[in-house]
Amino acid sequence: MVDSSITTTTTKRPLVNYHSTIWGDFFLSYTPQLTEISSHEKHEHEELKEKVRQMLVETPDNSTQKLVLIDTIQRLGVEYHFKKDIETSIQNIFEESQQNENDDDLYVVALRFRLVRQRGHYMSSDVFKKFINHDGKFKETITKDVQGLLSLYEAAHLRVLGEEIIEEALTFTVTHLESMGPKLGNSVKAQVSEALNQPIHTNLPRLLARKHICMFENIESRNDLLLKFAKLDFNILQKLYQRELSELTRWWNDMEVANKISYGRDRLVECYFAAVGVHFEPQQSRTRIIIGKIISIINIIDDTFDAYATFDELVLFTSAIERYDDITVMESVPPNLRPVYRVLIEFLNEIEQELKKEGKADRVYYVKVEMKKWIRAYFKEAQWLNASYFPKSDEYMENAIVSVAMNFIATISLVFLEEFIITKETLEWVISDPLILQASSVLSRLKDDIIGHQFEQEREHIPSFFECYMKEYGVSKQEAYVEAQKKMNNAWKDINMELLCLSQVPMFVLEQAISATRLTLAFEENDFIDTEARFKDKVISLLVDPIKI
Repeated sequence: MVDSSITTTTTKRPLVNYHSTIWGDFFLSYTPQLTEISSHEKHEHEELKEKVRQMLVETPDNSTQKLVLIDTIQRLGVEYHFKKDIETSIQNIFEESQQNENDDDLYVVALRFRLVRQRGHYMSSDVFKKFINHDGKFKETITKDVQGLLSLYEAAHLRVLGEEIIEEALTFTVTHLESMGPKLGNSVKAQVSEALNQPIHTNLPRLLARKHICMFENIESRNDLLLKFAKLDFNILQKLYQRELSELTRWWNDMEVANKISYGRDRLVECYFAAVGVHFEPQQSRTRIIIGKIISIINIIDDTFDAYATFDELVLFTSAIERYDDITVMESVPPNLRPVYRVLIEFLNEIEQELKKEGKADRVYYVKVEMKKWIRAYFKEAQWLNASYFPKSDEYMENAIVSVAMNFIATISLVFLEEFIITKETLEWVISDPLILQASSVLSRLKDDIIGHQFEQEREHIPSFFECYMKEYGVSKQEAYVEAQKKMNNAWKDINMELLCLSQVPMFVLEQAISATRLTLAFEENDFIDTEARFKDKVISLLVDPIKI
């Protein structure tokens, strides 16, 4: 048998010349001393929080002011401080709305609809019928109500399959909001532009918070106390993220990933950004660090399969991961793949030891189940490429929604969440491939194909959904894009419906799937390939630059 380490230099590999990390050791400078929260900041934060809570409790649930206050608190990213108060208020608002449907203010009706549906209460789309003419179209009179149109537009993203009235609402509002843009004042124009670019329901809470804090500052009717609390809270959380990223940078350097796995993308900071997108609350620190690690590892294993290893090497590599409990299996891994194999196995051993210490060793089983599903899906793609096999679009998607690793990440997230009780039933539900995770994976896979397939097809690579669909149906790339967009829209409707159904798992579990979906939609073309472009600004806004108070 030929030593594969000797043949590495002559073996034809699908190498990609990724640029090195743009961050280097930048975050190592954020020491515990530098990121410490001062006693003054803690005191002021606590004082402002109680004043906001008092404002929230004292505002009547049956008032427009309460709806606006809850919406503002959510947009500014501080809802997590007042979850129970807000849940109680929305329950009351929902129950009262069932008895009183006489409100004819479009802004209020649409805002109430969105807030109630976001919390899993089914409010019928019939509440919008009063704004529709006999011909089934929305009344032209409402086109003069910019805030009403914006509110209806945001509400429309909570639609489910078969809700024609909300489909019409989305088309109607997009058309009119786009056309009125040039005529609006700067403050309202910014609100409309941001909403059309990324609606609230599909946006990452932390990015949304940063943008809305800036926009809220320019609104004359703003609540300065709430604004100051949101700014202080954002900066305190940012210091926590900087401290965690400093710790992760040390871990990454200790693993010597950049040196030993030089073919892969060194994207630790970007992967941690992703972890913040899924888990941003302060008490989720441990989960956030672990998710930052596993997304970084998934990223370099993706590159191992796509942009480095030969098929014969991947046969041995995949087999070793399947049998990783056997300590002798390392000998069967090709020497040039042992560094990446070791990174994955050391991570798995680390989390296994941590769970055993806490008396939660039984949870390791669920991580292993999803990890093996994910690695098998990668290997199937390698088999297709090796055999020059062109799958049908449905066959491609069936495998691709596993290789995108959403279920694997969701399982690890739930296993390590500390503020909730995670039952065996919940973990069994996750590995049963529930509809909400399927839909989340569809969105993630198709968005990934949209932003990356052109780059990937420039080298030897399996076909994306678009190539599969075009070949199967003999259609153009544009028609394949239309089909992908249709699938993504339907996937969002499935997610929204799952929120409204009586589920066998708690609401916070469903919210994990939504957070992961929002994360995928935050990425743009080549964000993980060319991180020096737009994505750098997102990282800076969330993890580097504090907000001026």
